[in-house]
Amino acid sequence: MNVTTDPRILKQLLLSQWTQNVNPLAVTKTSGTTAAEDTGLFDMLLGQMMEANAQPLSQGLTLSALAPHHTNLLSPDAIGSSAAFDELINAAGLKYGVAPALIKSVIQTESSFHPNAVSSTGAKGLMQLMDDTARGLGVSDSFDPAQNIDGGTRFLSYLLRKYDGNTPVALAAYNAGPGRVDRLGIASEQDLAAKYEQLPQETQNYVRKVAAAMIQWGA
Repeated sequence: MNVTTDPRILKQLLLSQWTQNVNPLAVTKTSGTTAAEDTGLFDMLLGQMMEANAQPLSQGLTLSALAPHHTNLLSPDAIGSSAAFDELINAAGLKYGVAPALIKSVIQTESSFHPNAVSSTGAKGLMQLMDDTARGLGVSDSFDPAQNIDGGTRFLSYLLRKYDGNTPVALAAYNAGPGRVDRLGIASEQDLAAKYEQLPQETQNYVRKVAAAMIQWGA
C-alpha cells in the first residue's frame, strides 16, 4: 500500500524512532529489551498517519521513502553473515558505549557485512573507513574485521558525544562528514529536521536506511 503524508509527520516518525530510549551513550541494550518498549511514540505516530490516510501532496514523501528497503533490508544471508561478527560488535559496543543494534545497522547499510567491501570513493571494510580516518583511529588494516569494527565504532561514539547523543545527527556526520554537518549548523534533531533537505541526497537516504535497519535489528 502506498501511503503519502505530510513530510513533517515523517520527520517526526524518523526523529522519534531515535529519541525513544535509543541513546547509544547510555547503558547498552540487553537482548531482553523489545522493540515495542522503545518505539511507543513512533508506533503511535505511525498509527495516526495510517488512520489519517492523507491525500497525496505535490511534494509529499511516501512511507517507503522513509525506509526504502524496509521489508527486505535484512535477507537471511545478511543475518547469517552478521553472526560471524557478533562477538566483535558486542565487544566494541561495550568498549565505546554504543548499542550493538546501531553498529549492526551501520554495517548493514555501509557494506552488507562484507569485510572486503571497497566503495567508489575508497572507503574500506565493514564500516567503510576512509584511509585518513582509519589512520586517525589507529586502524592499520581496514579489511581486518576486528580493527575495522573497533575503529568504526570508536568514530561513531565520538560523533555521538560531539552531537550530545543525537543519533540521526551522528549518522548524518558519519556519512557526510562532521565538517559538512557543522557548516550547515546541524547540531540537534530539530536542526536536522529543519535542514534535512540541505544534506546530500546520499546522506538523506543513508539516515533513512539506517533507521529501517535499526527497526529490523530490534533497536
